[in-house]
Amino acid sequence: MSNNKNWLERIPQHAIDYIGKNKIEEIQCIISDTSGIARGKAMPASKFSKSSEMYLPEVIFNQTITGHYADIEYADWMTEPDSVLTPDFNTASAAPWSEDTTIQIIHNVHTRAGEPVPQVPRNVLKRVIGFYDKLGLKPVIAPEMEFYLIARNLDPAIPIEPPTGRSGRKAAASQPYSMSAVDEYSPIIDDIYNFAETQGFEIDGITQEGGAGQIEINLDHGDPVELADQVFFFKRLIREAALRHDCFATFMAKPMQNQPGSAMHVHHSLVDKKTGKNIFVNDAGEDSAEFYHFIGGLQNHLPSVIAILAPYVNSYRRYVPDFSAPTNLNWGRDNRTTGIRIPVSSKDSRRVENRILGMDCNPYLGIAASLACGLLGLKQKCEPQPEMTKDAYHTGNLPRSLREALDLFESAKEMQTILDPKFSEIYLAVKKLEHSEYLHVISPWEREHLLLNV
Repeated sequence: MSNNKNWLERIPQHAIDYIGKNKIEEIQCIISDTSGIARGKAMPASKFSKSSEMYLPEVIFNQTITGHYADIEYADWMTEPDSVLTPDFNTASAAPWSEDTTIQIIHNVHTRAGEPVPQVPRNVLKRVIGFYDKLGLKPVIAPEMEFYLIARNLDPAIPIEPPTGRSGRKAAASQPYSMSAVDEYSPIIDDIYNFAETQGFEIDGITQEGGAGQIEINLDHGDPVELADQVFFFKRLIREAALRHDCFATFMAKPMQNQPGSAMHVHHSLVDKKTGKNIFVNDAGEDSAEFYHFIGGLQNHLPSVIAILAPYVNSYRRYVPDFSAPTNLNWGRDNRTTGIRIPVSSKDSRRVENRILGMDCNPYLGIAASLACGLLGLKQKCEPQPEMTKDAYHTGNLPRSLREALDLFESAKEMQTILDPKFSEIYLAVKKLEHSEYLHVISPWEREHLLLNV
């Protein structure tokens, strides 16, 4: 990487404002691994300014959520080669929870020959966007992030509970869109707002969702890579805000048995790069052929990437009827029981909402997979099924387990080509190992119902 001596001249204004007259103590050079965990190096700012190269081993992308490594045979895998990291200065933002003045920067990851490392999640998303670029199209997305605030849970064997709010009581029931429920956790919400403002992020809205202690944050629409960066940053931001108030934030898809799961709904539209117009609407102001083909692509190809949108065994506990989560690939206008929803909007804002993604998915990979499905729909001119105009909760046709989802992804060669064959091979190996590790665990249900009864 080139010398970072003048890096302060290349970072956004909000990062400069955060630094102010303070001495910069630390730079956090970070990337997202396959699971969405921030990995990288922290170094003194003086060291960062003098740096010319930075490396991390490629093998970190072979790592499971439990810290084990999938054994994948590819050229030079035995030598654990390094990847080269270069800072994307546009992503520089504050780490306002740090005691010292700290800046975090997402880095690009490439080989020594300058080629993007294919298994890096951010590179997978860029690759998919590249296919749209060749068609003269610019994807625009808007994510919605759902998560739970929970009481500190130090023993994995103890069930998760909502945190104590300002009233001194724990949330006990569903209170969707309740302002009082949001006010219960206003000190945490205030810190989230303050952190986000310091980091230069715009929050479109915060609401109480259907679960006890469940919050939703909506982000404004924009470039897919930039929004994925924000979701990646937001997960860290929210966790840190919760810790300040003696509780946890969790992005598990289904953290509590009798509460709704947490999703990352993603709104999609496509803009013609020459005209700047939304191609989901034709000149007559009606739904275009591309609009229907995009929906058809989601319906036809989403099953093959459910293993990416729902990446853990816990993810499939979210897909249950009557818990505000879709169990199907139907589409409908203003219908929240369908997996693919068309929100009420003006013709210029016509968009398609994918409600299948879990909040536990890697934002780069989840958005990439969803866009890849729409891309195949455009190329294949996929026609959607008839619109669902009634309750679709009990029309489930999604994979019901991680193993089933992995089998579908493994056979989807066209999808693997779009995302990248090497990435696909590594992802499958990592997830198969995670699933195998899970099967070795004896659950409380087994001990309760089988120990003395069979």
